[in-house]
Amino acid sequence: MKKFTVYSLQFTEWTRRVFRCQLSTVNCQPRERGFTLLLAALVSSVVLALGVSIFEIALKQVSLSSMGRESQFAFYAADTGAECALYWDVRWNYFATTTPSSVVPPQPKCATQSLNALGRPTSPTDPYTMTFQFDPSNKCAQVSIKKCAAVGLCDPENPQIHTVIHADGFNTSCATISTSARALQRSVEIQY
Repeated sequence: MKKFTVYSLQFTEWTRRVFRCQLSTVNCQPRERGFTLLLAALVSSVVLALGVSIFEIALKQVSLSSMGRESQFAFYAADTGAECALYWDVRWNYFATTTPSSVVPPQPKCATQSLNALGRPTSPTDPYTMTFQFDPSNKCAQVSIKKCAAVGLCDPENPQIHTVIHADGFNTSCATISTSARALQRSVEIQY
């Protein structure tokens, strides 16, 4: 008899709960009603955070790639300037220490641009430095040529060196080097 009483009490309690929810106007849904909304907000915030972080990584990769490309342009400009100076020095003795300026061709050109070399000594000077700049492909190249007649004057560690060509290349034109926030500089040096 006790088993039946316990069973009937349980059944009665269950039926009372069911009927109370169905007959009353009170909302009898479980208390986890807002759980789905909370879970959706949590999942969407995690997905949004992942999307933002992936976007930032991709943006940095694009920036680094662009900087690498611009660095190559600066290096190519420096290499062009150094090769131009080497050509005019070896082929025409344009920067020679002993050749007077009247023997030198009147106006050398690099990348179809006339070079205006500054610093040619009027009297024998040792060492001396000549400089010029030009814009190959709208990228700036600034070149300095140091000539030394005396042994060991250009490089004390290597006395056979009599000429040092130093070229700085930029990824912008010569007129915008000081104003460009993204100007990159690469250098090339030739010694012989």
